[in-house]
Amino acid sequence: MFKVIKRLLLLIVILGLASTAVVYGVLSLSLPALDGNGRSNAVVEPVKISRDALGQAVINANSRNDAAYGLGYAHGQDRFFQMDLLRRNAAGELSELFGEAALGLDKKMRFHQLRKRSQIILQTLPDADKQLLKSYAQGVNEGLAQVGYSSFEYLLTGAAQKPWQSEDSLLVIFSMYLDLQSATFERDQALIQIEQAYTKQMVDFLTQPSKYQAALDGSKLAPYNAGIPTLPTQTQHTVKSIEANQERGSNNWAVTGTLTKTGAGMVSDDMHLSMAVPVIWYRAQLNYIQNGKTAQVTGVSLPGAPAIVVGTNNKIAWGFTNGYIDTADWIALNDDSKTWQIDEPIALPDGGVESYSLILSEYGPVKYINEKPYALSWAAHQPYAVDMELLKLEQASTVDDALAIASNVGIPVQNLMVVDSQGGAAWKHMGGIPARKIPSELSVNTNQYSTLWQQNELERPLVKNPQSGRLWTGNSRVVSADDNARFGNGGYALGARSSQIRDRLFEKQTFAESDFYALQLDNQARFLMPWHALLLKQLKADKTKNKQYITALENWQQCACSTSIGYTLVKRYRDEVINILFSNIEDKLNKQQGTLKYVKRDLEPAVWQLINNKPDTWLNPQFKNWDAQLHGAFDQTITKLTEQFGNNVQSWQWGKVNELVIEHPFAKQMPLLAKLLNMPTAAGFGDSYMPAVQGRSFGASQRFIAQPGHLEHAILAIPGGQSGHPLSEFYRAGFSDYVEGKHTPLLPQTLIHQIVISPVK
Repeated sequence: MFKVIKRLLLLIVILGLASTAVVYGVLSLSLPALDGNGRSNAVVEPVKISRDALGQAVINANSRNDAAYGLGYAHGQDRFFQMDLLRRNAAGELSELFGEAALGLDKKMRFHQLRKRSQIILQTLPDADKQLLKSYAQGVNEGLAQVGYSSFEYLLTGAAQKPWQSEDSLLVIFSMYLDLQSATFERDQALIQIEQAYTKQMVDFLTQPSKYQAALDGSKLAPYNAGIPTLPTQTQHTVKSIEANQERGSNNWAVTGTLTKTGAGMVSDDMHLSMAVPVIWYRAQLNYIQNGKTAQVTGVSLPGAPAIVVGTNNKIAWGFTNGYIDTADWIALNDDSKTWQIDEPIALPDGGVESYSLILSEYGPVKYINEKPYALSWAAHQPYAVDMELLKLEQASTVDDALAIASNVGIPVQNLMVVDSQGGAAWKHMGGIPARKIPSELSVNTNQYSTLWQQNELERPLVKNPQSGRLWTGNSRVVSADDNARFGNGGYALGARSSQIRDRLFEKQTFAESDFYALQLDNQARFLMPWHALLLKQLKADKTKNKQYITALENWQQCACSTSIGYTLVKRYRDEVINILFSNIEDKLNKQQGTLKYVKRDLEPAVWQLINNKPDTWLNPQFKNWDAQLHGAFDQTITKLTEQFGNNVQSWQWGKVNELVIEHPFAKQMPLLAKLLNMPTAAGFGDSYMPAVQGRSFGASQRFIAQPGHLEHAILAIPGGQSGHPLSEFYRAGFSDYVEGKHTPLLPQTLIHQIVISPVK
């Protein structure tokens, strides 16, 4: 019997090894060749595509078109499935890959008709831009063809790889609009519903300016002084957890040459986005000839587009944070408003088609909010939304050159932070801004609609070489209080993060790259200090019962540090107070298919007014008084932490609660592949209201620091590798350096692979 069992176990092991070998064998067939020679009719002169030990693509070409081909070739080899998801997501075409499970998302995206908009915009582009996109697309398709075998994602879904088209690169830019700006019109919808369910006073109360204001001119918005609105009689209901919308944002800051030893300006940029495998950005350096001059541009590209998004040409260096000015309005339609219906066919994997009916108007696509029709006017729907003007930054020599380009670039509006080798530094909005003059966070009547929506705003505020030598943004209001009335609030961040960056910058008089990197990793919990004091005072009312929690709070380290239990308690306590105070409103909005999710980031000032004034109508009926309500929030904090992480408080350390988990999209559906596909987990470091932003699958998608003219010390760290292929030597290259906070060089290191594509003779 023992021998039989032994043989069965041996057979299981052999079968397991065999199946593993088969999996690895199939996967290895789709690995791209990184060395060799090829020919193409898409290039005029030979193009070299080299890679260093991180897999950074180094393109050498004799023209910008040939460089676009080379970048497309590298993207096609390393990231095609990611690119495919980006274009399909924007176009509402994921159901063709994933079936009916994706229909809801596809219908949500078809509302914007971005495939059709991309096709129309492509035809209006200058011939030079059309040719560049064509060269890039041919590079993508030939890089993909070189691989020979479909990647495992297509084998698992059974879908075919469709060729890349020029319009797809515009869809990739539109995908960033969806990621960075959709919260703007979702927030407006929530505010419309709040006004209808309560009053305009309630809207103003919930969205009042905070004490955390960090505009570059130091201006403050007028404080809210209309009092706390009375909440209608609350009924007994279960406290709802109000989800927080992930803060698509970023940090950037800069100093002029007066504050660096080299005399050059220095910029820092870390863009905060959802993290997955592969990470969104792709390291690249483009070397080419333009107008008889050699150009070299190094930074991160977005697979699917032929541009370096954030980077440097060694004369200037630039980075972006999301602008969050108001780029969307809901137009309240009336009985006389002309509307019409169209049907959008959505393809399914089996050849079937799902029809989606969409109502359109002259103002934009129509949605019913509380059973009333509203049309969405949004910058992404306008003809100026997308273009190739960003590429002109590659030829800029000074801050002034970059500022002149900024107003005409078709991307989601960003805070451009730019410095030059001569010591200049400047900020300006870059991207599509509607020229309509009066933005609104609530609905607009049809007679208030402005045809200026169809025009891009060219007159924009800017700040150049400030007397202090310092500039900063962090998704909160950057413009002056006066300009705020013109450009509006599209869902600004609270300002705590921007304020902390600003204050840190004024703590030093000279800066090097290491100083900027330390600021990127600053996780001091300044924002939560009042919450810490409130909770500690509350717990000390019963020192015996709360002894272990008091100890944790007294040793919280005042940071989102991986070993801090106290930080976890304070952060989660704040969440539960908000849940209890606003649960009644959330419940009412949910019944109207609404939510406070997109307004939650605004609530801090209102929360403290309620805590300090303790109005009776805001007392949840399950509590007898306000003290009981605040104690109840902490009891709920402990209950939830225990349910999630057990009753050993050591398992409540912030590094475990906020553990960094970067997953491949397929890993959740196929847990057996998780170890092969996912990045290693890492202890949580950082949080929302501090420069070091990090959630469980969210945070700094890159960390970039550069002084143009002195790039030998420039830094570019990315939380993942270049390749999307799990067997590639570059799949995880650079991840450990990112997690450990190492100064990964921006510039390519020793080149270890090279492909040469020559023209067809």
